Amino acid sequence: MASGDFCLPGEGMEVLQQVCSKQLPPCNLSEEDLLQNPYFSKLLLGLLQHMDESGLSLTLAKEQAQAWKEVRLHKTTWLRSEILQRVIQELLVDYYVKTQDTNLTSDDKKFHETLEQRLLVTELTRLLGASQEKEMPPLLGLEKTDLLELMPPSEDFMWMRSRLPLEVEEQLKKKCFTLLCYHDPNSDSDSETLKAAKVWKLAEVLVSEKQQCQDAKSQQKEQMVLLEKKSATYSQVLLRCLALLQRLLQEHRLKTQSELDRINAQYLEIKCSAMILKLRMEELKILSDTYTAEKVEVHRLIRDRLEGAIRLQEQDMEKSQQVLSTYEVLGEEFDRLVKEYTQLKQAAENKRWALQEFNKACR
Repeated sequence: MASGDFCLPGEGMEVLQQVCSKQLPPCNLSEEDLLQNPYFSKLLLGLLQHMDESGLSLTLAKEQAQAWKEVRLHKTTWLRSEILQRVIQELLVDYYVKTQDTNLTSDDKKFHETLEQRLLVTELTRLLGASQEKEMPPLLGLEKTDLLELMPPSEDFMWMRSRLPLEVEEQLKKKCFTLLCYHDPNSDSDSETLKAAKVWKLAEVLVSEKQQCQDAKSQQKEQMVLLEKKSATYSQVLLRCLALLQRLLQEHRLKTQSELDRINAQYLEIKCSAMILKLRMEELKILSDTYTAEKVEVHRLIRDRLEGAIRLQEQDMEKSQQVLSTYEVLGEEFDRLVKEYTQLKQAAENKRWALQEFNKACR
């Protein structure tokens, strides 16, 4: 470590490898962070002296180890009694199965019946004792003396007790052989002596395999920590690269943007002119296909006749305007004469119509 509270460049990575890879959870610390925060590196090294490899304090780790030791001891005791209980229950189940298929001897029946009776009475006594400890009313009004009367005879019990270890041993041997064949299917064809030898070493083999699994998990955890560190490092590098690329793009694009806009404008202008010429060409093509030489000549003749008629109408209109102008010179007197003429003409037409009707009636 450097003098004082500071961390030299070469020592920053050493602190990361010692502390962040084992004692502390995975974190995205870099050597630059330790160089910028020298007191933090001193704090990490100080914590390292009071922590174990799991990250716990030494005192707490010692207490945890003692607690785990006691837990394993109690667990082992419980497992022994639980295994014995299950083996006895399996013996009774096998007995009931065999009674359906084969004829058992009187000794076998006596053994299993005595075992079942003793097991039931013991279980009921335990339940009755638990209810009495909780100051509850007796189960079904029974007392321990009532249950003790149901105990099998002492001679039968002693005889059953002397045979029980052999039966339990045989049942456990079957289970061990089954476990061996499951672990190593090739052992199914071995002799009983060879199976017993392999079973004797099976515990060591399982412990070794368990240790290998734990070592593999530890290596996997270390690889995951390394992967997370590399991912964090690569992410930071990529972010810096992206920032650099963005800056370069902004600088160079501002310089070339005007030239690029000018070129784009010229391109769009040329493209627009080309589109206009193409539309004009299509228009002329449609006109040339629609109006042939004969149609054009006919249209020319029609136009000449229409223009001649228009000229004649214009001349008539001009003459009418001259006559109208002459009449307008006469003023109101002319208007009065026109009205009188109109009335006389209307009266003459009415009399002519009446005369025609009268002539029709006279005929």
